[in-house]
Amino acid sequence: MTSIYDFKAKTLEGKEISLNKYRGDVVLIVNTASKCGFTPQYTELKDLYKKYSSKGLKILGFPCNQFGNQEPGNSKNIASFCQKNYGVDFQMFEKIDVNGKNAHPLYKYLTKTAPGVLGTESIKWNFTKFLVDRKGKILKRYAPSISPKEITPDIEKQL
Repeated sequence: MTSIYDFKAKTLEGKEISLNKYRGDVVLIVNTASKCGFTPQYTELKDLYKKYSSKGLKILGFPCNQFGNQEPGNSKNIASFCQKNYGVDFQMFEKIDVNGKNAHPLYKYLTKTAPGVLGTESIKWNFTKFLVDRKGKILKRYAPSISPKEITPDIEKQL
């Protein structure tokens, strides 16, 4: 696998889509959770998407329940929560694992290609973010504590 375009994932509605659909876009990939201290980042993610989607920014949310069981619901619960509480209108996918032997292949690729602090590959918590350029190259990995608003200058450089 050589770029994010080589992967497929299922949406919250159960439809499998190829990430090749995002070829030519700037993509921000985020592992999310509904019951996390960082969950309010949905607001900033939605704002970024609203401001920059017309210029080619796509945000892909991947719910994950591997950190403190903070995403316990099914796809319907997750979709309802995101819409009702945050008005999320960017693409959300089915709940996945981001670490371990059952990690989604996309996340195995992301963590290997863009390791974290001290070269660690594993995701440490919810709302870890990966910025991908228009050619599918992973530019940077951001810790959960880095708010989407703080990433804005890096996004603007790619748009």
